[in-house]
Amino acid sequence: MDTGTHVLMGVALGSLASLDPAIAHDPFLSHAVLIGTLAGSQAPDIDTILKLRNNAKYIRNHRGITHSIPAVVIWPLLIVGIMAAVYPETDWLRVWLWTFVAVAFHVFVDIFNAYGTQALRPFTKKWIALGVVHTFDPVIFALHLLGVGALFLNVHPGYAFLVVYALVAAYYMFRFREQANIKQLVHASIQGVTDIITVPTWRPREWHLAISTCDEFYVARVKHGELIILDRFQKRPLPDHPVINAAKRDENAAAFLSFSPVYRWEMNEYDDYYEVRFTDLRYRSKGYYPFVAVVQLDRNLNIVSSYTGWIFSEGRLRKKLEVAPN
Repeated sequence: MDTGTHVLMGVALGSLASLDPAIAHDPFLSHAVLIGTLAGSQAPDIDTILKLRNNAKYIRNHRGITHSIPAVVIWPLLIVGIMAAVYPETDWLRVWLWTFVAVAFHVFVDIFNAYGTQALRPFTKKWIALGVVHTFDPVIFALHLLGVGALFLNVHPGYAFLVVYALVAAYYMFRFREQANIKQLVHASIQGVTDIITVPTWRPREWHLAISTCDEFYVARVKHGELIILDRFQKRPLPDHPVINAAKRDENAAAFLSFSPVYRWEMNEYDDYYEVRFTDLRYRSKGYYPFVAVVQLDRNLNIVSSYTGWIFSEGRLRKKLEVAPN
């Protein structure tokens, strides 16, 4: 989820903790628990700082090791350890427990969008992405805001957010049902479908789709129950070609290929260099596919320039590369 929603979830979990009488009747303990849930709800996303290095590091590692099983155990220990050094003595077992819940809940809710997480590391590096809600879901955000608003009306915080999470659970069930209906629609409309990746948008009735058959990729949209095919591409496996093999060794291309499950590639030859482009088919905006990796190589197959990330025009992409096409 987005940062704002994770913050609200930290408030929600700190409020739910007030259902424990020991926490509700101890202001110092309830304060410590709230700090723990707020910190725990943000801690796994500390890997966002990798953007300061480069996009390749960020793509390879965001929602990776920081969202893994060991991290879910380590983050609460670190947070409570720091708090214990500066905070008055209190019931640290309860603080640790609710901080652990906040960290685990952060990782859990992140698997429901199309980006996903590597939540089962170190057992597998597979990305788990259920694709039922957008990274920012206005319904989930609004329900949490209603819960926060109830606190200002002197509603018991624990009971307020019990109601909120009952509504959130019902909303997730609705989204899973809608996703199932969309997949059924795709199978009825396209022959030989082998895989369907659903990418929810922030609009509740609009979904983007990347559909695979044995021979083709389809890029589609579902809007108000209608399936619209936007693009259709022939599947072409990556060839064992010297230029392609050299491009795959580039850090940006390797990061892209480790993350993207459905993409198309193209190789172009110019007067004095080659260009290899990988395009993720899950994301389409106004006729453009913004998530790409591009590698430019000289005639000796040395990498001259490369880029991976989100880019929304060809002109801006060229500015990211040191070599412009002739």
